[in-house]
Amino acid sequence: MTTTVVIGGSFAGMTAALEIKRKGKDQHKVILIDKSPLFLFIPSLIWVPLGRREIKDISFKKEAILKKKGVDFIVAEAVKVDPKTSTVFTDHGEFHYDHLVIATGPKVKYDVAPGVEEFAHYIGTPHGAMKTRKALEEFKKNPGSIVIGATQNAGCMGAAYEFLFNIEKWLREQNIRKKVDLYWITPEDYLGHFGIDGMPMGETMLKSFMSMFNIRYRTQVGVKEVQKDKIILTNDEILPSRFTMLMPPFIGVDFVTNSPELHSTPTGYLTVGNDYRHPDYPNIWAAGIAVNVPLPFTPGKVPFASPKTGYPSDETGKIVAENIIRVTNGRTDLKEKAWGRIPGLCIMDAGKKEVLLLSTSLFKPRTFAIMIPNVLYDFNKVLFEKYFLWKTRNGLSYLP
Repeated sequence: MTTTVVIGGSFAGMTAALEIKRKGKDQHKVILIDKSPLFLFIPSLIWVPLGRREIKDISFKKEAILKKKGVDFIVAEAVKVDPKTSTVFTDHGEFHYDHLVIATGPKVKYDVAPGVEEFAHYIGTPHGAMKTRKALEEFKKNPGSIVIGATQNAGCMGAAYEFLFNIEKWLREQNIRKKVDLYWITPEDYLGHFGIDGMPMGETMLKSFMSMFNIRYRTQVGVKEVQKDKIILTNDEILPSRFTMLMPPFIGVDFVTNSPELHSTPTGYLTVGNDYRHPDYPNIWAAGIAVNVPLPFTPGKVPFASPKTGYPSDETGKIVAENIIRVTNGRTDLKEKAWGRIPGLCIMDAGKKEVLLLSTSLFKPRTFAIMIPNVLYDFNKVLFEKYFLWKTRNGLSYLP
């Protein structure tokens, strides 16, 4: 029997574990190790600070469905791996593997600039989202300027855009919009770059949104320092801010950086082939955010990264699962799909409105790319949330 250990239980890890077991059946033992017992639909965290969702609405316990599908689930923190002995070390013991899938997700680099961790809010975790909700309730009592955006080296600009437009709508619902100067700051070369070199008409569309909603914006800026009531940009401009939400950069997790034999990049990501196989260890694979994704473009004045969203993470989990099964069966014809060639599929919420981003590939060149605004209601975003939670709750990892 072949044993595969999967580290990480979010989009890529859950998909990889379930697919390996589904395809490998009784000939394959799969162990998923994750420090959290919950699966969390991270894209919907943008709604938690505003009360549109509770954490319980977008999460569920993983153990039942994994057990039903024949995957062993260990709630533990993976500490490091020794590739030479094929051993994973955790805070709950050691695990040996024939194949290892590293789908560990990101670590947030809060120290990207002084004051970011202390004075800026971050909505990418349940704790951060709930802390932001509490801060907004206090903000209502004494409104003032708001700054929302992304720091230098960040890659998750999309979620920050979503939160920006949701905040704008929330301010109007609270009848305090006229009391608030709303700012957007981004390291992007232009509005709508998104870390993917833009989409057709994207910049024009976002400029019209900024004008329509009276949002002041700054592009090609980073954060020099965040203080309690202001934010200092890398161009030395000072913006007043009574409430600040920033998306800092993501870096690799401690499990990877604690394992020097993995030869990760300086930012803690894993360089793999288009088959997501480690170049030095043929029984180690990476999926999702753990994968190093080289930029096919050069950022301008301020560095930034590319996004690593749920759809490509899910796809890389499937590719890794298929390739492990092929290798186990003695095949050498592995499935390949570079991260940047995975189709682009994203729904950007805009405060009960939405924009659909569709393209034949995440990065250029593309044969087709389009942004479709829907100003009526964000029903596609809500529908996708319901679909993905249903799919994952039922272990239907083979579905798109």
